[in-house]
Amino acid sequence: MNQSGNNLNRRQFIKSGAIAVGALAAVGAGVGYLQKVTAEARINQDFLRPPGAVDESDFIYGCIKCGLCVQICPVQAIRLAGIKEGLAYGTAYIDVRAQACDFSCDSLQCVETCPTAALYFKQFKEAGEKAIAEYDKLHGQDKDYNPFPVQIEAMKRIVRMGVARINESTCLAFLGKGFKGTPRGKDFKGINRSPYTGEPKATPLKDKVYDEKICNLCVKECPIGETAIIMEDNTSKGGRIVPKVLGGCTGCGVCVMVCPTEGPSIIVEPIKS
Repeated sequence: MNQSGNNLNRRQFIKSGAIAVGALAAVGAGVGYLQKVTAEARINQDFLRPPGAVDESDFIYGCIKCGLCVQICPVQAIRLAGIKEGLAYGTAYIDVRAQACDFSCDSLQCVETCPTAALYFKQFKEAGEKAIAEYDKLHGQDKDYNPFPVQIEAMKRIVRMGVARINESTCLAFLGKGFKGTPRGKDFKGINRSPYTGEPKATPLKDKVYDEKICNLCVKECPIGETAIIMEDNTSKGGRIVPKVLGGCTGCGVCVMVCPTEGPSIIVEPIKS
């Protein structure tokens, strides 16, 4: 075969190879895209993640299922998703009806202990430092104060796990009813540190007895306080004294855990992003 024929065959071979490589790349990209779409379609957006969780689509890959957050939580609020949860298998979540996050740790330990920043601590660190700096400006002469309460208060107030929503058709307060007794029964295992009694640590909810003319347990037990939920007086407008969720709600779920109706009259909707 002459030289020109050899050159032609060589060019055709190179061209064919390039086309094949391009086709394989396109197929690979297509498969990758389909895998990504399928994976995103299988993400459970209903999981309530622990404080500081990154976006759900990143969280399921960033969480390495180590369980450190589960081990360090003082009220054992954090669980690991079961095998039926697909891509979310082994990732951390909170079932607030069973056990809410009541901030008993006073330091967001679950976030601090996360080795991959799937629970991202920087935002809380900055909030705490800012609060201490502002406190120092006002109380600079007091060098013996404990900065820890100032720091943790600022840190927990910026937590945004979800937002509480009230079912007005079943809420006892909206029905004009009170509550007397133990809200979840004597067999309930959940615990919380009650803010209105000033408990030093979390105690069993089954040991707490209430006697409220108008049910206000969600407000009474909220660890964040009046920036998160209040009892609003609408009697002047023909209404009732009822709970109202405010912008400071962290989605901790204590209100859901203590709600005495058989199906909770308040739920927490996870923040999607």
